[in-house]
Amino acid sequence: MANQLLMPKATAVWLVDNTGLTFDQIAKFCALHPLEVKAIADEEAAQGIKGMDPVTTGQLTREEIARGEADPAHALKLSEPKVRVPQAKRKGPRYTPVSKRQDRPNAILWLVRHHPELKDAQISRLVGTTKNTIEQVRNRTHWNSANLQPVDPVALGLCSQIDLDMEVQKAAKNAPATAPAETGDTLLPASQTQDMPVFEGGDTHKPAPKADDEEIDADAVFARLSALKKDDDAEDKGQ
Repeated sequence: MANQLLMPKATAVWLVDNTGLTFDQIAKFCALHPLEVKAIADEEAAQGIKGMDPVTTGQLTREEIARGEADPAHALKLSEPKVRVPQAKRKGPRYTPVSKRQDRPNAILWLVRHHPELKDAQISRLVGTTKNTIEQVRNRTHWNSANLQPVDPVALGLCSQIDLDMEVQKAAKNAPATAPAETGDTLLPASQTQDMPVFEGGDTHKPAPKADDEEIDADAVFARLSALKKDDDAEDKGQ
């Protein structure tokens, strides 16, 4: 959240015209150079700019002005705003200090490996790089690919953990839903197969052949043979 002076030059014009503050005090409060404040007082600068009263806008109190007029060494303090104005969101890639720019390829490699769902634009926002560099690191065509080591960009100070988590959540939310993988035939659980008869070769679908050692009724066999023999004798006599 921002807490900064609104319209510093217009405020400096008002302070020069309506207070006994020194040029240095006004310059520090308005983030201007003392010579610029002196030029405003001499009407050599800020011509046509209407002064803005910081007291009516709630950015400075009468008591603070009085303390500054009584003590030239006193630095004016900006009043706490009643309504905080959010900072404008940064557009474009993140600015990376020169001292950390050599760490960006390592951070890109870490993001590509650990969060492949991130788009190039998201990686660019996180570490302040270009899509061309991301593509080179991903395809191992970067000039320093042999020496790159994946390092967490948060540990390198290239982005905050909150920013990283937000980008990962956004990527997961926008990822297309994937259909469940088809599975082949699976074995039945033991609870369903323990009571099933097991046949030759472990096949539970073929009917089991009759056992060779089934008991044979010998009397019935001989009775049948005797009956057949009698029938043959009767046929011979009839002829």
